[in-house]
Amino acid sequence: MTAPSAPAPTPQRQARQDLPPVIVGAGPAGVRAAATLLAHGLAPIVLDEAPRAGGQIYRRPPEGFGRSAEELYGTEARRAQDVHATFERIRPRLDHRPQTLVWSAQPDLLDLLHLPTREAGSLPWRDVIVATGATDRVLPIPGWTLPGVYTLGGAQVALKYQGCAIGDAVVFAGTGPLLYLVACQYAQAGARVVAVLDTAPAAARYRAAPAMLGQLAVAAKGMRLVGWLRLRGVPMHHGVRLLRAEGAQAVEQLVWRDSAGREQRTACTAVGLGHALRPETQLADLLGCAFEFSALHRCHVPRVDAARRSSVPGVYLAGDGAGILGADAAELSGELAAWSLLEDRQLATDHRRTARLRRRLAGMERFRHALETAFPFPGDWAAQAPDDLVVCRCENVTAGTLRETAAACGAREINRLKALCRVGMGRCQGRMCGAAAAEILAQAQSVPLAEVGRLRGQAPIKPLPLDLTVREERHA
Repeated sequence: MTAPSAPAPTPQRQARQDLPPVIVGAGPAGVRAAATLLAHGLAPIVLDEAPRAGGQIYRRPPEGFGRSAEELYGTEARRAQDVHATFERIRPRLDHRPQTLVWSAQPDLLDLLHLPTREAGSLPWRDVIVATGATDRVLPIPGWTLPGVYTLGGAQVALKYQGCAIGDAVVFAGTGPLLYLVACQYAQAGARVVAVLDTAPAAARYRAAPAMLGQLAVAAKGMRLVGWLRLRGVPMHHGVRLLRAEGAQAVEQLVWRDSAGREQRTACTAVGLGHALRPETQLADLLGCAFEFSALHRCHVPRVDAARRSSVPGVYLAGDGAGILGADAAELSGELAAWSLLEDRQLATDHRRTARLRRRLAGMERFRHALETAFPFPGDWAAQAPDDLVVCRCENVTAGTLRETAAACGAREINRLKALCRVGMGRCQGRMCGAAAAEILAQAQSVPLAEVGRLRGQAPIKPLPLDLTVREERHA
């Protein structure tokens, strides 16, 4: 008896099978993923909000700007140029859609907005590599809503994209490697950096040193940044507590306490504030990916296996959007995600190459743990936050309101708290306030941070204009 033949595919099913892969994000992870797919015969669609590829870390200025790569990216100039050159080389062979926001996702469609024309439409997908990157983790201080107070990432974007400083006397405050990178980039561009204030104690660097030896080149790069700042006389203070930003119409000084407990005041016209980064996870959430709490990142992140597959078939996660490991690791994870997609489509496999990528990523993750030792999160931040501190600036929700609401209603879960007091309901959808609100809720209710959950992703991921034009669904 002969086996029954498989049913002929319907036109709709066949059309879906023929869809090209989609990559969301053209930073280091997205570019490496695109190059890998192209090398094996798949021409992807690359969607990116920016006009030019590079991502946040290697953001490119508009055409016609004459600043050199060294002025724009400092110690990262060579890597930035490599990423840019790779994308320019492969761009004619793929479908690049710049200035395109993916504002929502469905099981078989991505909802898009072309920013210049305000045209909205949908793109069918079979498989998608999500490479949405990271954003600042903000721990507010009193006065952070004053004009002149920026996040570290915002300060960096101003410098890279428009070649301008956020002020003529800038204090960089917080902790993490980005603090020193942005300070160096500003100083190299000719801006006056009046101080670098690190909440991590100096002793933390020495405790982390043995674990950092596994990535000696990366550790040496960080030491060069610090040494460069010292040689140019930039004051650097460790183990500080940031108290408040002060000023009449805009920030005029930053008040802080040094490691000996003495109150200090540093005059400035701008502040770059940040405590490392957090993953951008909204799109992965809307695609239905399962999440899990990461103690390393102090937040919930999408669950991925060692090959960058998510819990949803056809969805792959690359770069900092699934956990902060840095630009070099983002490239490796982008390639690994592309290999997994190729394998799942039964087009190509290279077990030796993918095993090497996994080993290198594992080494980088160990280094990331060492960085957390060197730049520890200020664990007492929530307890020290005053009641009148504005946490959610979109909805003007204070730390006191969060505490009072949690106590009065017994809220122990962040989405319940959101429903009761509107924290995270504003324009940023919790991207700026969500981490801080979760810290305050956990402290107020004396529960582990993992138990308060995460703000669920909501569409639209970012605000949409009211005068958008809806066009026909665009099929590849």
